Amino acid sequence: MDKINEFLIKCMPNVLLLAAVLVIGFIIVKIIIKLIKKVLTKTNMEHTAVTFIISLVKVLLYLVVAITALATIGVNVASLITAVGAAALTAGLALQDSLSNVASGLTILLSKPFVAGDILEFEGITGSVENIKIFFTTIHTLDNKRVTIPNSRLTSNNVVNCTMVDKRRIDLKYTISYNDNISKVKELLYTLISQNQMILKDPGPSVYVGEHLENGIEIIVFIWADPDDYYDVYYYMQENVKLLFDKNGITIPYPHVVVKTDK
Repeated sequence: MDKINEFLIKCMPNVLLLAAVLVIGFIIVKIIIKLIKKVLTKTNMEHTAVTFIISLVKVLLYLVVAITALATIGVNVASLITAVGAAALTAGLALQDSLSNVASGLTILLSKPFVAGDILEFEGITGSVENIKIFFTTIHTLDNKRVTIPNSRLTSNNVVNCTMVDKRRIDLKYTISYNDNISKVKELLYTLISQNQMILKDPGPSVYVGEHLENGIEIIVFIWADPDDYYDVYYYMQENVKLLFDKNGITIPYPHVVVKTDK
């Protein structure tokens, strides 16, 4: 018992010093975290990014407090830091893809090339951004599918944001016969366009003659619409142009083969 008491008396100052440093350090960390959270909240940053940054800073600060406390009581922290660094390097190599997704997720959340609710076109996928997480982004497609895309792919490839602008141009191409009256075709198209209220008047629509193809003349139509009305206008034109051309005797040529046989 005497040896135990002697040991406790000898270690008690270091234990008290360690506890004091940890308590003071934890209090300081909480104050710093509150200040950082207040600053980040004022920047209108995405909630996911704020949460991740605060969690990361909190872990780093607690690690600094722990190392400082151990150094205060005479522990050689150099070897400890080396061991932690080696472990972090090993974990980094093993989790290289995950860390890449984390870095890309932070890039997306901070630079905001798109936000939740935007409509994206990416690698043949078109849909609305449902949420942006640290590792991946979820897109709700127009045909009611949920697609999960790693963030690193979104930052390393071209992504088309269809809703960051207030209007989109719809480019359409039609082919008519060389025997058709171009002026009449243009007049019919302008009339059809004017009947749809979703097609914007400013910028106005444009109808041009494009290429002279082997089987006909290409007619190019440029019209503008709100991003949310893009597909409604597109399919309106695709259906009604065919009906309009049929009604007015406008020929839509198509490749065909004529086979003649000698009797």
